[in-house]
Amino acid sequence: MLNARAEDPSLWDDPRQAQALMRNRNRLERALAGYAEIQQELADNRELVELAEAEDDKALVEEAALALQNLRARAGEIELETLLSGEADGNDAFLEIHAGAGGTESQDWAEMLLRMYVRWAEAHGRKVEFIEEAPGEEAGIKRASVKVSGENAYGWLHTESGVHRLVRISPFDASSRRHTSFASVWVYPVVDESIDIELADKDLRVDTYRASGAGGQHVNKTDSAIRITHIPSGIVVQCQNQRSQHKNRSAAMNMLRARLYERELQKRTEEQQSQEAEKSEIGFGHQIRSYVLQPYQMVKDLRTNVETSNTGAVLDGDIDQFIGAALAAQVGNRRD
Repeated sequence: MLNARAEDPSLWDDPRQAQALMRNRNRLERALAGYAEIQQELADNRELVELAEAEDDKALVEEAALALQNLRARAGEIELETLLSGEADGNDAFLEIHAGAGGTESQDWAEMLLRMYVRWAEAHGRKVEFIEEAPGEEAGIKRASVKVSGENAYGWLHTESGVHRLVRISPFDASSRRHTSFASVWVYPVVDESIDIELADKDLRVDTYRASGAGGQHVNKTDSAIRITHIPSGIVVQCQNQRSQHKNRSAAMNMLRARLYERELQKRTEEQQSQEAEKSEIGFGHQIRSYVLQPYQMVKDLRTNVETSNTGAVLDGDIDQFIGAALAAQVGNRRD
């Protein structure tokens, strides 16, 4: 049926509807192709196991068993991708991180989170572009904005929005006391030119400031960084990664359009409305995940109860189990 509609000459009379249909068709085609490939590899590995057992080849049995484990992981990833059917799931994503109260402790935690997401993106073949970053007073970052590009970037990352809590022995405390730190993550989709977002000049306040952080001789010598405030909504976006004020303004406007689009998407479901409320405060009552490094090691998602003691792997970007469980729960809530 999708193929028949895709071949209908009148389909492109409504470009937005046509693009949505083509995205759905491509998503289903990828899923079907992936399942067919897995079925073939599963059959091949079963034959390999039977052959290895018949010849009492333990090394070959272990090789086939490892291949089956990898196959299972791939099947799980394909299954999750079938859940990414939201309007903006196929888009690239902007990801913002803000340190909570607590000075250097929270700023260091914010930088650890940024590294975690960059590692996740790199491991999944996504491209990361730094948009804006404000260094911390002694260590870490006060805030950062990055663009993550690649297939279903927003679909994969949007459930990471919320407050993340860290408990550890502070490396900045001479008495080696345990500290609790907070940082917020906010993810919103990059929008393309086909999505019309009206921005009136009277609704915008544009400020310039000097870029901070590393960046060569140009940085801190000209007011090239841009901060745009959308007065009706109170949304603020910033960009400093480009060398010219004009390019930073263009990038900041794209971020603002994306934020306004994401804000509109939020209004369409109760879950997204609750996410907007959770963004407003960084504290104990608005957490999505807890990371405990001392006195024991545990990362636990407070929405799905998924947990692991392998904190090092998680902070190195291995967060698929948390993303997968959150996506599955989100789809279940939509169906209910």
